[in-house]
Amino acid sequence: MSMKNLGVTRFFHFRKKGLQLLAPFFVAIALSLAAFSASAEPLLCGIDRLEASKFREFSGLRVGLITNAASLSRTGEPNYLLMLHAGVKLKFLMAPEHGFSADIEAGKKVGRSMVSDTLQVVSLYGASKKPDRGQLRQIDLLVFDLQDVGTRCYTYISTMKSAMEACEEAAIPFMVLDRPNPVIPLPPQGFMLKPGYESFVGAINIPFIHSMTVGEIALLLKERSFKKLDLRVIAMQGYARQKFGDEYDGFCFRSPSPNIKSVETAILYPATVFLEATTLSEGRGTDAPFMQFGAPFIKSGELADALGKYHLAGVSFTAVVFQPGSGKFSKERCHGLKLSLTDRKAFSPFRTATALLLELQRLYPAEIGLNKRGDFFDQLAGTPLFREMINKQLPLEMIMAESRRQVELFNKSLPSPRHIYP
Repeated sequence: MSMKNLGVTRFFHFRKKGLQLLAPFFVAIALSLAAFSASAEPLLCGIDRLEASKFREFSGLRVGLITNAASLSRTGEPNYLLMLHAGVKLKFLMAPEHGFSADIEAGKKVGRSMVSDTLQVVSLYGASKKPDRGQLRQIDLLVFDLQDVGTRCYTYISTMKSAMEACEEAAIPFMVLDRPNPVIPLPPQGFMLKPGYESFVGAINIPFIHSMTVGEIALLLKERSFKKLDLRVIAMQGYARQKFGDEYDGFCFRSPSPNIKSVETAILYPATVFLEATTLSEGRGTDAPFMQFGAPFIKSGELADALGKYHLAGVSFTAVVFQPGSGKFSKERCHGLKLSLTDRKAFSPFRTATALLLELQRLYPAEIGLNKRGDFFDQLAGTPLFREMINKQLPLEMIMAESRRQVELFNKSLPSPRHIYP
């Protein structure tokens, strides 16, 4: 299949004044649609730009689509229905963790299903997390359209990597329909992925808070690991790195999984997700998952006072009592803290996570079980170093300095320019 059939232009990159020739790192960014001005034009995601072109890039092709129910167009229409109505030969859908309906709890395997009575949904979170060769023989192009949340351990980018690998092996082109990273104004933070600690919650060696869109991550993966893959990225129009996902007129952030209910939750998620690897409830089974946490043994006032000495910017803590309806401590009375954002642009999720873990380990070393699920914690962190530093009660600034050092090395390893968007 030729590049002409998809209307894809290679080596081009969006800028406000149009298209500019760049280095091969940006191979196959699909900019054959109009150039944009991020400051003046409305936000259009990849699916919106394809709809505007009447899906001419798919003419005559058999297409597979990795997606879920949260991947809607600007007007609120499901992406797969737009394709079907435009006459696209859509052979099947593939769904990541949480299933096509995006309502299955984390970690639970997902089976096959159907939508619109005739369209099969193949699970990429069941017996296998990677499209198989037999499935890919049915199509000419595999398309990825999922809403990420900007944190490495969120598994949709892991699904993308597995799909890219499968497509390269099968010599099938792979297309990413880009969507906003809802927390992209937050700078890269956290530890890098140490060799030997790869997992499905840490599949790509990027910072824990990565500040990239899925399209940018796909381009990085091609450059690093999938040089033979025919990759095309349909970039967004009217997108800039200075805005959170809920700051665009007309754009609605839809929950991509049961417990990421808003952009505010996505901002707080990397500050509390490490608690999944402890005995504490991270708020699952309540009306504020990842925005509150607790356990029967926590003394809320004591913990709040301990956190106060760090003077954490952009966030406040309030004592809370809750009873999870499911998950850890189901139906038990938990004492803990609720996080509220006071200045999202000043907030540092990884600094907050580190302070929180330091104090929980200091106050409740026997109860929080930091080392009982150490393997899982290390997978979330991407390295055992973070847990080791918490166990040793090293100063917060020392841990943050190591995080900055690792992120700086990552940044230096990338070609420049490294981003699609201004």
